[in-house]
Amino acid sequence: MSGAPPDTAAPRTAMVGLGNMGGRIARRIRDGGFAMSGHDVSAAQRERAAIETVASLAELVEPADVVFLSLPDSRAVELVVHGEGGLLAGARTGQVVVDLSTASPSSSVRIHGELARRGVEFVDAGVSGGAAAADAGTLTIMAGGSAETLASLAPLLATFAGRVYHMGGPGSGHMTKLLNNFLNAISLAATAEAMVAARKAGLDLAKVLDVMNHSTAVNFATTDRFPRIIEGDYLEGGLTGELMAKDVRLYLDLLGELAVTSVTGPACLDAFELACEHGYGAQISNRVVDAIGDLAGGVRLAGYDRGGEPEEAR
Repeated sequence: MSGAPPDTAAPRTAMVGLGNMGGRIARRIRDGGFAMSGHDVSAAQRERAAIETVASLAELVEPADVVFLSLPDSRAVELVVHGEGGLLAGARTGQVVVDLSTASPSSSVRIHGELARRGVEFVDAGVSGGAAAADAGTLTIMAGGSAETLASLAPLLATFAGRVYHMGGPGSGHMTKLLNNFLNAISLAATAEAMVAARKAGLDLAKVLDVMNHSTAVNFATTDRFPRIIEGDYLEGGLTGELMAKDVRLYLDLLGELAVTSVTGPACLDAFELACEHGYGAQISNRVVDAIGDLAGGVRLAGYDRGGEPEEAR
């Protein structure tokens, strides 16, 4: 363990879910001087998290003042809330639950109400920035729920976030996260498609990206992802293709509830479902470029010279 010793007067914290994001955020909170313990159903995740863990959810929740959730989907969140030894069974008046997951806003609204009847505050707090921002403590948080509760969490959130936005009432944080993640997904899929086309056209990929980044095509994928991908670094460890597809489905569900027609959403979902079908689902969502490359005849962006000729052919 590292970081400042826990402040005994500070709130005691817990993290349910110690995966790519949860483990990193838990360490940031602990290293910021707050008592932190965690729980995960996976022994491998518990070991990788390198924080103190407890054997059961009930044991984790009982002493905590603030319980963070970092889980893959609403089904997992609802199990933690409603399941045996879960939050509804063990929560006490005055506790705060902060859900950092990417989850269904309608589910989050229901959980807000259920926990409120137990005297527990619930904050739906989507996070953005990925693993690198989690390590650096510069994540962006978009939160729904009580503004006063969110303000009271400021010292805790400052250990892992650079910006915190109060978006409104229950569910608004997770709604905003779905809108963000959809634009993230579609820019990634569209950039992947364009870069595969650039490779097949024999263009200099580094120069193509430089043009895009100084033109109207600029987006996070062109600035932060593909400069690494064309060098063979897919930035493994971030959001998987399966989870990206799940996020796009949640976005489409949300638009259906809002009676907003999505013209581009189904095609975006197709791209990440394609990646899953081609065996990249458990890998970082950036591998969508390889799925598109498979359909284009086995195209890969790395391993070529600047003119598009394979290095081994020179």
